[in-house]
Amino acid sequence: MIYTPATKKALDICFEAHKDQKDKSGMPYVFHPFHLAEQMTDEATTVAALLHDVVEDTDISLDELAREGFEPQVIEALTLLTHDPKVKYEDYILKIKDNPIAKAVKLADLAHNSDLSRLDTVDEKALKRQQKYIQARAVLTEE
Repeated sequence: MIYTPATKKALDICFEAHKDQKDKSGMPYVFHPFHLAEQMTDEATTVAALLHDVVEDTDISLDELAREGFEPQVIEALTLLTHDPKVKYEDYILKIKDNPIAKAVKLADLAHNSDLSRLDTVDEKALKRQQKYIQARAVLTEE
């Protein structure tokens, strides 16, 4: 993990936002963004990894994160990473492809979310979700 004032602030916000949430297997949800952040190589991607689900899964807004002083490039990546349910998933993924910060975070997110060993029970829904994520990774990595 990269520790800078911005990543420390993102760690605090991430933890507070997700501390009472659980993932699909009942584990503390906050482990997911921490796992992604550990894979990032610079401050911007680390901050984006920590905050990538905050807007989508909590009551914190992008405006609030911008007011916290995060760099505009990070806010732009977070905007792309926040999936509006009115936007088709395929279109959402295509928009991420051209933003290096969002793309790095989303690739790590898809890899982690595709790991069926995280689940206690692998059902048809999980297998379909995994296929969707594999296809999204292919779109993001194609030239």
